[in-house]
Amino acid sequence: MSGSPLNGGGSESAVPSCPLCRHPAAHFYHRDKLRAYYQCAECALVFVPPEFHLSPSAEKAYYDLHENSMNDEGYQRFLNRCAEPLLERLPPAASGLDFGCGPAPLLARLLEQAGHAMATYDLYYQPDSTVLHSQFDFIVSTEVVEHLADPLRVLQMLWHRIEPGGLLALMTKLVASPERFANWHYIRDPTHIVFFSEQTFQWLAQYLQAELEICAPDVIFLKKQ
Repeated sequence: MSGSPLNGGGSESAVPSCPLCRHPAAHFYHRDKLRAYYQCAECALVFVPPEFHLSPSAEKAYYDLHENSMNDEGYQRFLNRCAEPLLERLPPAASGLDFGCGPAPLLARLLEQAGHAMATYDLYYQPDSTVLHSQFDFIVSTEVVEHLADPLRVLQMLWHRIEPGGLLALMTKLVASPERFANWHYIRDPTHIVFFSEQTFQWLAQYLQAELEICAPDVIFLKKQ
């Protein structure tokens, strides 16, 4: 790995552009035993350079270790942190998509039980991409955006699938400070490669011309004007 940012042999010019806003300027943010992290000077996204990303097969193998199930009460409580405020804002019988639902689409079931029609998609577990050509009143994506190598492309695609007045509901933990980042459990997951902050979501809302609402420390809603 000669010349990589991890071993100090790289230069600032070798740092890739921000995967969210495409800005070329980034500064070193943190280094641990496995990876280097940079922060965009424009949107404040913290990201891992591509040379430290897992292969698709290694990523899938790591996901397979997760033990979430449809009957897991703890997992349901976790998802309800997003589902409950979302349900308060949805019209009756709305159409929705659970993007990145994983092997146990519990969130989709909770929303269906509340009277909403749900489609599901997951790159590895429910890869039928025909649902991504439909329009929805809302899209929900929990613990997904931090895995995206190209978050701008994916978020733009989802945004185009939402009807005017609709919602994009996201769950992801937010960067607080360099000091807290260094000891943050969230960066221990090797499939987590981009890390948003409140400032990052403010940039995204402006870019999408969306209304931003941070409902909880890890629950973010973007409303289409």
